Amino acid sequence: MLSAARSETGARVVQLLPTPPSRAAAAWRDLSDGFAKSWMWWTLALQDIKLRYRGSVLGPFWMTISTLVMVTAMGLIYSHLFHVEIATYMPYVTIGLIVWQFVSAVTSEGCESFLRAENVIQQIPIPYSIHAYRTVCRNLIVLAHNFLIIPLGLIVLWRPVDWRIIETGAGLAVLAFDGLWISILLGMVSARFRDIPPIVASFLQVAFFVTPVFWPVDALGDWKAIATLNPLFAAIDVVRSPLLGLAVARTSWVVLLGSTIFGCVITFALFARFRMRIAYWI
Repeated sequence: MLSAARSETGARVVQLLPTPPSRAAAAWRDLSDGFAKSWMWWTLALQDIKLRYRGSVLGPFWMTISTLVMVTAMGLIYSHLFHVEIATYMPYVTIGLIVWQFVSAVTSEGCESFLRAENVIQQIPIPYSIHAYRTVCRNLIVLAHNFLIIPLGLIVLWRPVDWRIIETGAGLAVLAFDGLWISILLGMVSARFRDIPPIVASFLQVAFFVTPVFWPVDALGDWKAIATLNPLFAAIDVVRSPLLGLAVARTSWVVLLGSTIFGCVITFALFARFRMRIAYWI
């Protein structure tokens, strides 16, 4: 850019000013700078956990205990309803419920990624993406606590584990990446429209029952193919099936990666377009 000015002698001097970065470049810099400040969102996530369970003796393990009680009750009841052996059904519902809790928590809390950080956003110039990283990191910490149930259950029920367990790590990595764009997308939309959080909460309640979390997908019979196209089922399947020593459904990775790419493209475009308005919306 050119800027005209006059020197002390009155002569007209042309100065070159740096061209401001494009919206896409500014959005990408926000994401990269936010990721580089991992110490910040890691510390904030730990602080959130400590504040949530302040005064508690067991801390986040209360969530683990409640999950264990829930899967035990569901395993004893629904294994009879679905006519499945409890040794087979218990690991199925345990892993499915733990992964669902992570997906549900990231989605619901992602709506408030920027709303919760209102004071920080309006006072401190830090990348907006830090608040999304913070949301994902906080829920990954809770997921790590709940994941302690899985090896215990597999040992008690004598469930074999094979090389497919490596696929579980890849699935969790994709879910964490999905949590990032979901937190940014829903965080922006919720900052603009405050009706979004209750709408998302209602959607998650319905999605829990129509997604094969606690009921086997084979129970649908001829409708099984429709359930496998559900991105929520794909997210659970890529983590659950390898831990159970089973092959992932043929469509799970395609559906999961396809929805991930689509979500990232849409989110980045909207983040680049409306990033600078977030501080005004909240």
